[in-house]
Amino acid sequence: MDQLALLFVLLLGAVVSVPLGDRWGLPAPVLMTLLGIVLAVLDFVPNVNVPPGLILPLLLPPLLYAAVRRTSWRQFTANKRPIFLLAVALVFVTMACVATVAHAIVPGLPLAAALALGALVAPPDPVAATAVAGQLGLPRRLVSILEGEGLFNDVTAIVLYHVAIAAVVSGTFSPWKAGLDLVLSAVVAVAVGVALGWGANKLMDLLGDATLQIGLTLLVPYASYVMAEEFHGSGVLAVLTTALFLAEYATDPDDVMTRLAGHTFWDIVDTLVTGVAFGLIGLELHNAIRTASGRWGEMLGWAAVVLVVVVLVRLLWLLPATWVTQRLHAKRDYDEDIPMTWRETVVMWWAGMRGVASVALALAIPLKTDAGAAFPKRDEIVFIAFGVIMGTLVLQGLTLPWLVRRLGVQADTDREKEFEKQLAVRAAKAAKRRLREIEAEEELPEELSEQMVRRAFDIGLRISPDMGEDERREGHEHRVRRLKRVRRIQGEMLSAARHEVVAARSEPGADPEIVDRVLRHLDVRSLK
Repeated sequence: MDQLALLFVLLLGAVVSVPLGDRWGLPAPVLMTLLGIVLAVLDFVPNVNVPPGLILPLLLPPLLYAAVRRTSWRQFTANKRPIFLLAVALVFVTMACVATVAHAIVPGLPLAAALALGALVAPPDPVAATAVAGQLGLPRRLVSILEGEGLFNDVTAIVLYHVAIAAVVSGTFSPWKAGLDLVLSAVVAVAVGVALGWGANKLMDLLGDATLQIGLTLLVPYASYVMAEEFHGSGVLAVLTTALFLAEYATDPDDVMTRLAGHTFWDIVDTLVTGVAFGLIGLELHNAIRTASGRWGEMLGWAAVVLVVVVLVRLLWLLPATWVTQRLHAKRDYDEDIPMTWRETVVMWWAGMRGVASVALALAIPLKTDAGAAFPKRDEIVFIAFGVIMGTLVLQGLTLPWLVRRLGVQADTDREKEFEKQLAVRAAKAAKRRLREIEAEEELPEELSEQMVRRAFDIGLRISPDMGEDERREGHEHRVRRLKRVRRIQGEMLSAARHEVVAARSEPGADPEIVDRVLRHLDVRSLK
């Protein structure tokens, strides 16, 4: 088997793992990781030759962009407190705790190298969190927090990782310079993200064609990542900024074909790239195994200790952080997505799986320092990192569905249905308002007006575009004109309904996933 055949096996596994995961009640990313582990131990399967420096630029941009499409800027701003506590503060705390323990138990491990280990195992994986949470039917507020944490914690962790690696390689470290680098990285990333988002939005208007617009959305995340890294900014934050900008400003309610085709396209990209990413995690296991070189007991012990530290720190952080957030939330006059019970907090704790970013950062550790010496304890760091990644992905990933069922943490389907019903009512009312405006501008027969009122509550085009031409050939001129008029009026009613639903996406407390579901319903019915 060569590298290309291995890639096709991973792509096939990515497709098959979705229905298998649904049938077995297991997350598809976990199944792909297990597939990668199985392939890694087979003699005829080649080692993966992807340069470590390319793993993040190749895999993260499309995965982040696909994840951001399911949320909104309003949702992030409403949840800024829990996201900050998890994506920034918890990353710092986890890095410090892991570095302290690793420095103490691994002989000869410098503190700076231990900090690099702490930084690369600190961030839970955004892809694993969203994929797992989405399949388990968790409450939307928990999914929102996990998505926000997963999308932003890589920004903090990657910057801290680079600072620690630079300290080891150069032999010098300045806290002030590290803090300045963190701030500048964020500023550059936001600037690049906004600039590319604005430019891509203008270019989409210029392109016009749905196929070209969707192709552009595939290029934009990569361009944002590469440009930000080129200017020493955070590529991850740049992609997030670009994606959020386009989600807010590049949505045309009447661009039905682009939206439907884009939704399908990004679902496919998300499925395939996620499968390949987690398959690579399992395949890279051979790198960690090779570093053990007969020291299995000692190195497994270190990995187990660090794994326990990572898991316990998340729990000990979540309990007081959730309590504080709940107390502050009670004083606010708007909705904020927070865990409401101890059961939800436990599920959030156990959902903190490591993944793609941690693997890429572990493999990207330099072999030598600037002085020409070997990077201190590199093999040990890589092995411990893979132990934590595999432990969280396999152990937590396989048991999380059972834990969710055991604790009875499920989405509030009644609330979701009520919100969906409210949107449907608003869409119907918007269509009726547009109908009244049309009636004020032109005289409609009573029969036609009544028909339009009825259809405002069951919006959709039931007439094929070719039917009018068929009727014309049969000589029914009056019927043709009436059918065309029906299509025109219904088109304007549907446009009003879509504008109302799109406007609801930016309102406080609006669930963007439900808004998008209602919008897709309107889009599909517009094509009938």
